[in-house]
Amino acid sequence: MAKRPRIAVVGSANVDLTTFSDQFPKPGETIFGQKFDLGFGGKGANQAVAARLCGADVFMVARVGDDLFGPSTIKNFEKLGIDATHVRQVSGVSSGVAPIFVDPSGQNRIIVVKGANDTLKPADVDAAADTLKSADCIVLQFEIPLETVYYTIKFARQNGIRCILNPAPAQPIDIKAIADLDYFVPNESEAEAISGMPVRNLDDAKRCAGKLLASGIRRVIITLGANGSLLAGSEGMEHVPAFNVKSVDSTGAGDAFIGSFATFLGEGLPEQEAVKRANLYAGLSTTGVGTQKSFYDRARFDAEWSKRGKA
Repeated sequence: MAKRPRIAVVGSANVDLTTFSDQFPKPGETIFGQKFDLGFGGKGANQAVAARLCGADVFMVARVGDDLFGPSTIKNFEKLGIDATHVRQVSGVSSGVAPIFVDPSGQNRIIVVKGANDTLKPADVDAAADTLKSADCIVLQFEIPLETVYYTIKFARQNGIRCILNPAPAQPIDIKAIADLDYFVPNESEAEAISGMPVRNLDDAKRCAGKLLASGIRRVIITLGANGSLLAGSEGMEHVPAFNVKSVDSTGAGDAFIGSFATFLGEGLPEQEAVKRANLYAGLSTTGVGTQKSFYDRARFDAEWSKRGKA
């Protein structure tokens, strides 16, 4: 039986407000949408939920507001079996929210208001240190302050804990501050924004990954949507193809990849197989609406993997 990994997510918790529309309004224009969906999100929370549904023991270090979304977010974690001991409400601050607009092809546009996520500080990492030290892997994103991200990477390295960073949303960073990472996992647009190199196809992705590796990052995985993923390290690069699915909403697919990859890797699977499985898990997440609500549990995923995994 596979090892049950312990995964800590230091990151964001938002509420997603998803609107589906045939078109996007022009400035000053009001249009009717087709459908609206309200759900729990935030890149950190999404990745935690994906890892939990895949079978990991998961705990979250996060901050939520003192509005009506705060207690609901904490209850959602607890209902899913995620340890929310270190998820605290912050007085006088809103919870993070993400208005999401989805077109008929399933592509999305997202505006994130960080709210309480911006109050998660290095001192909060120290407060959770005993719990974090018990983790097999720490997962991070960019919806919390960069100083907290850098501090947590340093904490992970000092304590010999695997660390995965999803640099989303992309922003200017100190490459030296993340050089101790085990895995740097951007999508195409994030890789382009951080490296300054265009990423429009697989060859571009390889050149970009090469630059990121040369900057001191140990291993890079660039997720390429329908084109799968590029796995890159000092020994070379490998393209891991995607699986064919009928996508209706791509929101949260990157988070599904990160959370599932952390779990599969933590179970002791070979790196390439962990990436391949994460490609399928991410692809399957796009066949449903929303983020966390569209993620497969392990039994459903294993059924799909048994049919598709040998392809």
